[in-house]
Amino acid sequence: MPGEVTRKWRPPLALIVTGAMAGIVAVPVLGLTYFRVAGNVLGWAETAWLILWLAVVSAAILGFLLWRLVLRPVTALTAHARDMKAGRAGPPPAHFGTPEFSELGQSVIDMGATLQNRAATMRAYADHVTHEMKSPLTAIAGAAELLEDATDDERRALAATIADSAARMDQLLSDLRRHAAAGLAREGGEVLLSVAAAQITGLSVALGRDGKVPMPEDDLVAVLRQLSQNAAGHGADRITLDWAGGRLRVSDNGRGVAEGDRARLFDPFFTTTRAQGGTGMGLAIVRALIGAHGGTIAHLPAPGGAVFEISF
Repeated sequence: MPGEVTRKWRPPLALIVTGAMAGIVAVPVLGLTYFRVAGNVLGWAETAWLILWLAVVSAAILGFLLWRLVLRPVTALTAHARDMKAGRAGPPPAHFGTPEFSELGQSVIDMGATLQNRAATMRAYADHVTHEMKSPLTAIAGAAELLEDATDDERRALAATIADSAARMDQLLSDLRRHAAAGLAREGGEVLLSVAAAQITGLSVALGRDGKVPMPEDDLVAVLRQLSQNAAGHGADRITLDWAGGRLRVSDNGRGVAEGDRARLFDPFFTTTRAQGGTGMGLAIVRALIGAHGGTIAHLPAPGGAVFEISF
């Protein structure tokens, strides 16, 4: 989670600039006025020295305020940005002076956290892809070596192994592309739940309360298809859709989700059907699609079947 900038009251930057300009104009005018009035009383030399000291003190106070409210926040923000760039960002500075600098500081912190999370995700993807590709590549390499001395029947079996491994790699790469595209910002839209539900095949769909879901039709259909495919893969023959209060609930009558799998359910590459060709990217794609429209998805524990709730 990105750090939060502590909010303290500080005068707006416009007020500081206006005050500084007013002080620059007012000090000479007041000095000349005071010089003409007090010169005959205190003496011209003494009055001049007094005005000089007042000008120095005023300049020092103005400089201190500008340093505290403008220069120090900018310096702190620059140092924090450099630390984030080097990958050693600690807690953010306590505050960033004026409200404008506080907003700028929070934006930089949020941006840095987003970039760091993205870099961590890319590293995790690289590790997972390397691991996932290793098995089919090993199978292909081994089958290719055995083909040289194999009989016709053995060659057909080895060729099938190569084809299956290549298909698995192609499916994995396709899912990776879909996941990357799903996370991109998308244009808004809405569609009736019943319209999207009518396009789901492979199992029966029971529709509860209908309503307009704030997602384009293609994206909502993609989400429902993936959830229905997961349900069918876990023994379900029916899903139920219900829309109310900005929440879409999708439930099925399958075997449900094991308690030990719930925490990793939406993690990329996590699957309990790897032996059947699962890549573990389906629910990750669903979460990315929903997140691109400002929504979230969660699994709700329930007896008999799986229940997912999508909130906008």
